[in-house]
Amino acid sequence: MEILRSILLGVVEGITEWLPISSTGHMILVNEFLHNDGFTNSDLYLYVIQLGAILAVVTMFFGKLWPFSLKKTKEENLDTWQMWFKIAVASIPAGIIGVFLNDYMDSIENGVIVATMLIIYGIAFILIERKKKPIKIDSIKDISYKTALLIGLFQAVSVIPGTSRSGATILGAMILGCSRTVSAEFCFFLSIPIMFGISAIKILTFDGVLTGNNIAVLITGMAVAYAVSMLSIKFLMGFVKKHSFTGFGWYRIGLGIIVLLCFVAGVIG
Repeated sequence: MEILRSILLGVVEGITEWLPISSTGHMILVNEFLHNDGFTNSDLYLYVIQLGAILAVVTMFFGKLWPFSLKKTKEENLDTWQMWFKIAVASIPAGIIGVFLNDYMDSIENGVIVATMLIIYGIAFILIERKKKPIKIDSIKDISYKTALLIGLFQAVSVIPGTSRSGATILGAMILGCSRTVSAEFCFFLSIPIMFGISAIKILTFDGVLTGNNIAVLITGMAVAYAVSMLSIKFLMGFVKKHSFTGFGWYRIGLGIIVLLCFVAGVIG
């Protein structure tokens, strides 16, 4: 049963990690409806499974991420290094907040918090898209260090359950004048150090026992999340070139209402 749950959760993770709709909200609903009280409902599993999704980003964008490519000119490799420096700067806020507030945020996670953040950010996406702010940044190369830090501050807010790391980061980048494509790409790249860091924290602070069965369950979930993430990322990058995020905003509002109703009905805690 744990393997089957892990496959299902891997699919959910692979889809919701990259779309700005909150993987936390979906994981909560799935685990509650499955009445899951096993390893696949532990903090360690729910965070470390994200490494599978991160590896999908590394695979798909390896050419853009690798700063030692022989296929690039010296200037292009230098631009890649500059991009990594900006990612490092943008990671600082989430890194600091994650270290100090990680346990507290885990302790306050409940249906009301998740539903509230789903709805708030859903409304924000709709309002930002309707305002149609002029695009000032159409390339990651054009993102300044100051803008990178500000995007990082938006990402740091995603420590609140139900916010969606990708949702907060993309929304922040768009508010700061980035195009949808640049916002999505920078969000993907920024996830690499953040998710590796969060996973390391969860592994080091895990108070349970990682048995052979649990490791097999975790690897299964990561593998499924990796495969599904490849499709999810490809879909989102094609989607944002032709469509706005308004649909995701309405989806978040609808999901938030469902989570809230389930909480009131006692279906989730």
